[in-house]
Amino acid sequence: MHWSTDRRGFLKAAGAGLAAAAAMPRFAWAAEGTTLRLRVTADFQVLDPFGIIGELDDIIPRCTNVTLVRLGDMRDGNQWRPWAAEKIEWLDDTRLAFTLREGLKWTGDFGPVTAADVKFSFERIAGSDSAWAYQFEKLKEVEVIDDRNGVIHLTEPFAPFLIIALPYYGGHIVSQKAVEAVGGSYTTEIPAQCGPYLFDTWEQNQKVTLKANPDWTGEKPVFERVEFYIVTDDQAAQLAYEADAYDFTRVAVGAAAQLKGAMPEGAALIEAPGTRYAWLTINMNAEPLKDIRVRQAIQYAYDGQAVLDGAYDGLVARSTGVVPPTSGFARPANLIERDVEKAKALLAEAGAEGLELNLYALTDGTSQTIAQIIQANLGEAGITINIQPVEDAAYWALGDKTAGEGYKSVELVLMNFAGGIDPTENLVWFRPDQIGIYNWSFFDSPEYESLYQASTTEQDTDKRRTMFNKMEDLMEQSGGFVFICFEPYLAIHDADLVPVILADGHPDPVGFRKA
Repeated sequence: MHWSTDRRGFLKAAGAGLAAAAAMPRFAWAAEGTTLRLRVTADFQVLDPFGIIGELDDIIPRCTNVTLVRLGDMRDGNQWRPWAAEKIEWLDDTRLAFTLREGLKWTGDFGPVTAADVKFSFERIAGSDSAWAYQFEKLKEVEVIDDRNGVIHLTEPFAPFLIIALPYYGGHIVSQKAVEAVGGSYTTEIPAQCGPYLFDTWEQNQKVTLKANPDWTGEKPVFERVEFYIVTDDQAAQLAYEADAYDFTRVAVGAAAQLKGAMPEGAALIEAPGTRYAWLTINMNAEPLKDIRVRQAIQYAYDGQAVLDGAYDGLVARSTGVVPPTSGFARPANLIERDVEKAKALLAEAGAEGLELNLYALTDGTSQTIAQIIQANLGEAGITINIQPVEDAAYWALGDKTAGEGYKSVELVLMNFAGGIDPTENLVWFRPDQIGIYNWSFFDSPEYESLYQASTTEQDTDKRRTMFNKMEDLMEQSGGFVFICFEPYLAIHDADLVPVILADGHPDPVGFRKA
């Protein structure tokens, strides 16, 4: 589709909701410092840290809840600093002591934030079926000393604990009294908040607004209000930004050349290596894919360069796994390169000629482009691919065992995940206990699990690299994965705005400031 940047083209492409937003005069936040407007890709689903799923699910608690520590911008090395903790320090290899800041207060008359809240928040996730249980896998207990002091006890040394578990996702602290009062968990209504912002309004699938917390005693945010505009498609989002609908948006990688050639007036571009990794999931539990020769045929038929050229304008290299090159731990190469004749031979050997499969992909432009190229690639080997576009909420139910039996038979899924700082944060999703949660390939390798466990406590860098590389070998050898790339981070924002982008590629509104 040709996307016009003129006003008429925008109104047609972005729809009535965005058109209305763009038609309003631009809010003079730079002068008055009142409202920060950010575009996000999907609506939130679960605000309880126990069940956080996607982008906005975590961004909102970063504003309305506290964590013991907070991460800085990924472009500055993901530096951490104390946040709800006034002081936090290792007593030894397995004991991490913390002191909460004074003045942290829950809404709704639930009193101050206490060490008991920290204990409740972490221990309810540890050993549970939460997707974030891995963050607290080494947690033995949180010892409460008094209201403000506690000690986190680990079962064994685990140096990355502080940056894996504490800054986000499962590390968000909740009020024990408030959560227990609503039955032990919640979804879209936070029973008690303590953060720089409070949840204000929600227009489903359109807009979420936060307002400054008048009782917040910590570092004050620059903006009095934060507005999140929900726009799925990157191209539509770029057009809306150019029409002054908001102040910040991530944009498609393919927009880089256009933006560099003609930046909108008053705008600045962020271009950085990303940790978000994309791959094709091949479900080895689905009936047509149980034969490894069929799965390998898909791997051999895949044309990685065609995808990189068509969906990413050739701006990125093919990934060799799920560990980013920027980490220093990535594999040197993939084990399988394109060979269409080999793919055909494997299909014939397996008696699978005329194979027809469903490929599920999100509806955004990049995902659909990749799906179409994969459809053409596999078609050359005689595999018919039916592309199934899926909206965000339904997409995440595809491989969810709590949503029914469908997860067992989903065939192909185009996936991408936000990455972490330590490689274990990317590799964790393919462990056996993630089947029916985020391991949609049904990859079940005892050797992988053993290597994962060893990698969490190993201190030697070279030994960890060897472990990680072997784990990715096992993934590829299973036939359950085709690695695509690490998507570069590309965003556009008002030049008089200084954004903060965290390791997972999500913006941190609390840290945004004026230039």
